[in-house]
Amino acid sequence: MELPCKISKVSAKIEPIPELKGVRVLVADDDTDTCLSVCSMLREIGMRPDWTNYGKEAVIRAKDALDNADEFRVYIIDWQMPDLNGIETVRRIRKVIGDSAPIIILTAYDWSDIEAEAREAGVTAFCSKPLFMSELRNVMIQPFLASVEKQKEETPEPESKPDFSGKRVLLAEDNELNQMLAENILTNVGLAVDIVNDGTEAVEKMKSSSAGYYDIILMDVQMPKMDGYEATKQIRALEDKEKAGIPIVAVTANAFEEDCQIALDAGMNGHLAKPYDIPEIMKTLKELLG
Repeated sequence: MELPCKISKVSAKIEPIPELKGVRVLVADDDTDTCLSVCSMLREIGMRPDWTNYGKEAVIRAKDALDNADEFRVYIIDWQMPDLNGIETVRRIRKVIGDSAPIIILTAYDWSDIEAEAREAGVTAFCSKPLFMSELRNVMIQPFLASVEKQKEETPEPESKPDFSGKRVLLAEDNELNQMLAENILTNVGLAVDIVNDGTEAVEKMKSSSAGYYDIILMDVQMPKMDGYEATKQIRALEDKEKAGIPIVAVTANAFEEDCQIALDAGMNGHLAKPYDIPEIMKTLKELLG
């Protein structure tokens, strides 16, 4: 039996999905061709894929991504892999990331027998092999649409953006990426920002500037030459009482209670954790700048 079909003169165009643009996704499958094929489709819809052939490596990469604040927001895991099966891989990834990302099981077999166990392990959805673009787009977008709708229901009316125009902040931070992020956040609410790379420079800036030139200092606590704690102690010891009394906020990747106490003991007025939490930064600025 033959079925005649006309050949289209128009190439099918895959449109990126705005909600998924730049979203990082990890594909774990022991078949390299499958990984490459799925990653190619993910790029077509605007996502940022990585892949591995091993379940154990997927778990390690999940933790590494979390530690480096560049989390995978979706996982696509093959059901059957030689070193660690898909369900156990999911179970271990969930221990690392919690419920923060959808995890999709990819399988060439009927999953009805394992569905209950898989759901209990933390699987969000299932996809059949071979995977086609239409199914991939659908399964990718569903969790994000649901998340957006949930946020709309739960999110209260946003407060008006604070305006700190006329205020100037001294940012002491040795990491260039963190400098850029912090500067963007601060200038977006009207603050003028001066940046120094270590505690020594922060102390010198305060000595050389006129009293009242800076309204607040955001002080990274781990910097070369002089750390933020020592820089704060030296600023607090300045003869000019107005300079010595400037609000200083510790900025650190360590957010334990003892770290907050160390900052207070050093003479700091507050404590902010990395990665930057914008609402918390705004709250601190309002408290200290009015």
